Amino acid sequence: MTSVLYDAQGPGAKRRNVLYTVGFLAVFAAVLWWVFSSLSDKGQLEWVLWKPYLGGSTEAYSTYIWPGLQNTLKAAALAMVIALPLGAVFGIARLSDHVWIRVPAGVVVEFFRAIPVLILMIFGNALYADYTDISSDDRPLYAVVTGLVLYNASVLAEVVRAGILSLPKGQSEAAMAIGLRKNQVMRLVLLPQAVTAMLPAIVSQLVVIVKDTALGGAVLTFPELLSAANTMSGYYGANTIASFTIVALIFLALNFSLTSFATWLEGRLRRAKKTSGAVLAPDDASISGTMGTGAGGAGAST
Repeated sequence: MTSVLYDAQGPGAKRRNVLYTVGFLAVFAAVLWWVFSSLSDKGQLEWVLWKPYLGGSTEAYSTYIWPGLQNTLKAAALAMVIALPLGAVFGIARLSDHVWIRVPAGVVVEFFRAIPVLILMIFGNALYADYTDISSDDRPLYAVVTGLVLYNASVLAEVVRAGILSLPKGQSEAAMAIGLRKNQVMRLVLLPQAVTAMLPAIVSQLVVIVKDTALGGAVLTFPELLSAANTMSGYYGANTIASFTIVALIFLALNFSLTSFATWLEGRLRRAKKTSGAVLAPDDASISGTMGTGAGGAGAST
């Protein structure tokens, strides 16, 4: 049996694939055994190190993990809410027919896209410290959100621009042919279709936003989730491996939930597009066809 993408595998190819799979699983199991044995030899798997997180006590979660997670979600949510519409505006501006709009938007996008987000956070912190009255307690949050917004909005602008340009030119030409203005074409025709194509890239960038909040904790003393791991490991007796493992699992669950929701939303949007067209009944279709051609009607009799 032949697939659309490749020919069906023969007996030799099937045997090789089985051998490759078995070999990979064997290597993976060996690496996993080496990691666990090394941790066991160093005493990192002792119950006393994992008891604060797995022993039924909620002190570590209520005192360190939950406040850090709240700050991570707060910074990420603020950055997402601001960066998404800002990126869409700059992405559409880069497609403008007016040079005085297109060129400045391109300069802004390329400038902030080329600067590491950590530098933007540091500059933002210095800016708020020298030119605003924001308290030192709130300044790290403002700096982290500013850096995330400037960098990710520029990246999302390119995602929006690429998503719109990926659509066939016939879409915009057909819309203009029926009298729609360019802003109506963008708002009513192009953007709704491009959303589905852009969604995976947008979600990937949202995951980056969640992870990059940790940069604020490492440099600007922002009390986010990863910085809570450092505090926990010191408080509970240098159980660094256990603390960072728990935090890594939380990040994994958070980003996996975000990706799963985006996958569900993308599938829903695709299904909605497939079922949104009106379907004519057979009688209606025949009547419409005969009226258009004049067959069987007054036009045929004349």
